[in-house]
Amino acid sequence: MNGVIDYKGYEQPHYQVESVDAGAEIRQYGSHLVAEVAMRGDRSTAITRGFRVLARYIFGGNAQSRKIEMTVPVSQLPEGSDGWVVRFMMPAGMSAGTLPVPNDSRIRFVTVPPSRQAVRRFSGWPTSNLLQRQSGELAQWIDARGLTIREGPFYYFYDSPMTLPWQRRNEVAFRLGEG
Repeated sequence: MNGVIDYKGYEQPHYQVESVDAGAEIRQYGSHLVAEVAMRGDRSTAITRGFRVLARYIFGGNAQSRKIEMTVPVSQLPEGSDGWVVRFMMPAGMSAGTLPVPNDSRIRFVTVPPSRQAVRRFSGWPTSNLLQRQSGELAQWIDARGLTIREGPFYYFYDSPMTLPWQRRNEVAFRLGEG
């Protein structure tokens, strides 16, 4: 899996599409490095706060005052019963050792291992109700095909908040297990 897929000029994690069926894809993702922060509270508050922490870091809020290229998607995944993890992928070729040290100690670097994911793309404002409906429909799609959910849901957001709802690319994903 060499190369990087591009979305509107922004780097994103590389993946290969295994299959497409009824509006969902099975994708094989390669390993990639993320900067992440855990936030408590409801989903909407957590993504807003987490995005701000990570944006400050990539826009120079680090020990070297160095800017880092923006990538997509911004990812969000549940953590426990009242928390969320917000992630920014780091540009290819960077490692935890070459990235500037964050000024905010809540930021951690994690290498996301390769994974096989079921993914469903949709547009609109990513409200909690819409995300819950989309993740429920994808979970049913997975179950109907005899696949096993290992982890998720993950939510992927590709566009700026200024993008009109019908032009937004959002995705819900589940990491699939064996058998």
